Amino acid sequence: MTLGRLIDRSRFDVAFACLRRWGPFVEELGQLGIPLREYQVATFRSVHALAQQARLARQISRGRIDIVHAYNFYGNVFAIPPARLMAPVVIASIRDRSPYLTPMQKRVQRYACQFADRILVNADAVRDWLIQDEGYDPANIVVIRNGVDMSRFAGAPAGQAIRRELGVAPDERLVVVVSRLARLKGIEVFLEAAAALKQRYPDVRFLVVGETSPPDRAYLDDLKRRAAGFGVADRVIFTGLRSDIPAILGAASVAVMPSLNEALSNVLLESMAAAAPVVATRVGGTPEALHDGETGLLVPPGDAGAIVGAVSRLLDNPELARRLGRNARAVIHERFSVDLMVRSTEKLYAELLEKKQQRRSPAAACV
Repeated sequence: MTLGRLIDRSRFDVAFACLRRWGPFVEELGQLGIPLREYQVATFRSVHALAQQARLARQISRGRIDIVHAYNFYGNVFAIPPARLMAPVVIASIRDRSPYLTPMQKRVQRYACQFADRILVNADAVRDWLIQDEGYDPANIVVIRNGVDMSRFAGAPAGQAIRRELGVAPDERLVVVVSRLARLKGIEVFLEAAAALKQRYPDVRFLVVGETSPPDRAYLDDLKRRAAGFGVADRVIFTGLRSDIPAILGAASVAVMPSLNEALSNVLLESMAAAAPVVATRVGGTPEALHDGETGLLVPPGDAGAIVGAVSRLLDNPELARRLGRNARAVIHERFSVDLMVRSTEKLYAELLEKKQQRRSPAAACV
């Protein structure tokens, strides 16, 4: 979505496709005037899936689409084969190390990705995993890291307004998790840590910001039961999906990323951009952005005690927390700007398309 918003429209016409027309971005695409096509597929092992792939191939051809960029397992497996038949340039994206995929799914994705011109990843950790563990060709992998739109974090903090809305007292401190609510995000570990932190810091409230996907609505109820079981139901607020993430992160005394699996988390980068003191698990590409003791604190994944220790260290030492937050914001500004991400992706698109055009028709490429 960030790429779709900010890509140079004088050079690129943009269209989106999805397997399910769902989520908050559907309305935004309409507002931006970006076409969105849906290819409903319940399972790839069906004649209907083949029919939908044929439909995609026809629309690529009719639309004279030059570049098809697929994202993650379902997008890669569905779109790459028909795109390879019809489009000059095909790009796959793999955004994490995919612990949720079965060995068969990983093999299927690897097979599909061999037909892509490049595989775009967002962290060195993902690139290394693909090469060392999954057998991908290093020459086909490109790393372009996620970027943050710093303009979203330029306003004055709105901490008191958020506190009033959520029923949090002005003198209470906020420990915040912003995450899609899924089982590999470590929310259970955070709730366990919250129970210990509650005993030490009666002035601390805990926010869990995010929502579940439609197939997993029961997971939120499970998390609320766990919060009650840990004795922190009165201190934890499940806010649901919010559109004011920069303001919430700006109001945080500590932002926690307890995930058990990540590549390079957008939430991590946004927390750093907001100058929030961050405690994050040492997973995937997180150490590529957050350096322990310099721009935040790293802890082992799945270790509630380590989260308690790191959060306590920041709550007890406000000057350390402020210093880490300032350093983190500077790193995002220098290395993880959204402009760098978008321009790098545009450059990749243009270079691959130019190479294909030269191969097919050198004279035409000069016109």
